[in-house]
Formats: sequence, C-alpha cells, structure tokens
Amino acid sequence: MRYQEIIDHLQSLSNPEIAKHSQHFFKTAKGEYGEGDKFLGIRVPIIRQTVKKYKNISLDVTKKLLESSYHEIRLFALLVLVEQFSKANPDEQKKIYQIYLANTQYINNWDLVDTTAPYIIGKYLENKDKTILYELSQSSSLWERRIAIMSTFHFIRNNEFEDTLQIAKLLLNDQQDLIHKAVGWMLREIGNRNLLKETAFLKLHYKTMPRTMLRYAIEKFSKEQRQKYLKGLMRVSY
Repeated sequence: MRYQEIIDHLQSLSNPEIAKHSQHFFKTAKGEYGEGDKFLGIRVPIIRQTVKKYKNISLDVTKKLLESSYHEIRLFALLVLVEQFSKANPDEQKKIYQIYLANTQYINNWDLVDTTAPYIIGKYLENKDKTILYELSQSSSLWERRIAIMSTFHFIRNNEFEDTLQIAKLLLNDQQDLIHKAVGWMLREIGNRNLLKETAFLKLHYKTMPRTMLRYAIEKFSKEQRQKYLKGLMRVSY
C-alpha cells in the first residue's frame, strides 16, 4: 500500500537528535504554540527529495498522511499538494484547494503555513473572490489567521497589495506574536516592491501596531528611519 510505504520510508529517515532540537525550535512544550507536536527528525531538503519520489500519489493517500501526528509527515503531505497543484488543471486545483481548507487543523505550525498557503490558497484565489481570506483572518485559530495573511504573498509577488493591506489592518490588534511577525513580513515585502504603499500604511498605523510587527515591517529601512519609527517620530512625506 502506497500510504504505508511512504510512512516506512519517512520513519527510516528519522534522527532522534534532530527531532529533539525540532521540538524545542517549534515550541512544543505545554502552553507553547506547537504544544504536543511530534517530530521524526528529518531535515526539510530530505523531505523535499521524498516529495519528488512520491509526487504522484493519490489525494486520498495525501489526505491520510496529512492527519499524521508527526510534523514531518504532515509537511510532506502538504508539499505534495503544492507540487500537484502547480501542475493540475483547474478542476484538480479546486479539489486541492478544498482539501487544504478542510484540513487546516493539521496545518498547525508556521512552517507548514508559510511553505504552502501562498502556493495553494493564494494561487487559487488569484482571480477569484477573496472573502475566505477575510473570514480566516478573524478565525479563533492562530494558524488560520496566519494562512490568511501568508496567502496574500502570492498577490504581492504579482504587485497586488490591497488585500494584504486590508487583512493587515484587520490583524493589527491580534494578540499572537506569530501573526505580528507574518504581517510585518508581508508589509516589508510590499515595501520591497512599492515603498510608497508600505509607508502610507505605516503612516496611519505605526504608532499603534505591535512592536514586533513594526520591527519586521521596517527591517530594510535605514538605521535612522528605523529609530524614528520606533520612537514615534517618523513623519512620512510623499
């Protein structure tokens, strides 16, 4: 059975030392954002090599793998979906998109979100109604909120910024540091392409946005500019 073959192969690649480090790195202790997650200890490049080997597995097998208690097996399944989505026809892309949204409870750490949401959710919604992203941005799930903002990375790469800016605004009062980092990152990516768009947003919100969000957003600015923003002294001109 293809499912068991993949499980056996991934488990054969496990490394207890890497697994121990990953449990710390991905904050799996009680009360932390990755509480209870389990790791085999497989480096991402090795997982990507395995994706190439099994990229043609069925969606049923992929869905079953996505339900694994092991982080790397879930990552493998998600990267298979990304690979298949990139080569799929519109009907097949819709199925993958629906599978992704129906299984967000398993997309439960920042790396799982960041390596997949722009390439499946963002890409699928490119020329479609994006209401789902606004709904996800108001979810009680940290990871669904991160999916919402990270999916817009696809739009940013196409020089389309409005959905990112609107969702960033909705997330200004979010309590989670991982959302602050993601929003700040996306604002910085906008600035890399259109600095006026980013600074216009900052002009309205930099004094009240979370500190981490601001730091990420202005990371590429000059030291002098960063200090002015952080001290609340920045005057944005056009």
